[in-house]
Amino acid sequence: MSTYLPVEIVGIRIELPTNTPVMLLREQGGQRHLPIWIGPNEATAIALALEGIESQRPMTHDLLSEVIRKLSFDLTEVVVTGLESGTFFAELHLNKIGEDPVVISARPSDAIALATRLGAQVTVAEAVLDEAGILIQEEPETEDADQEIERFREFLADINPDDFGEGHEHPSSSS
Repeated sequence: MSTYLPVEIVGIRIELPTNTPVMLLREQGGQRHLPIWIGPNEATAIALALEGIESQRPMTHDLLSEVIRKLSFDLTEVVVTGLESGTFFAELHLNKIGEDPVVISARPSDAIALATRLGAQVTVAEAVLDEAGILIQEEPETEDADQEIERFREFLADINPDDFGEGHEHPSSSS
């Protein structure tokens, strides 16, 4: 049986020079980070939700969130379940009182866009973190925030999906 670890959504970053969005997840209580290259629409949806910004008209993920609510389901968990040929896989875990749980396959970017709107926990299979996670050392809290941001920008400027070998979603892959 697989072990799933809770993660935090660090945010959306832009990989330079390709200007490709990267969703960055961090293992709770750990230093491993999971970069997942995603599309610009999904990046925008996640970033807006993380910032608490609502659009004037519902975007696709807002609409689906509302459908889930109106049908009296709870999105209890989003699970990044696997990694095959450079593509990440995820599941939505939905519950409704008096009914069997429902599990729906999804792209991690769409699943996490929903999780940010519905307050669902996000977990990642330990095997995925073992294979695709990268170690980013945390600095002492006395470090200036501007220095930390600059160091992370430099890291993102140099990062390339090929640096991590097979098993990472690449800008040309589905997200």
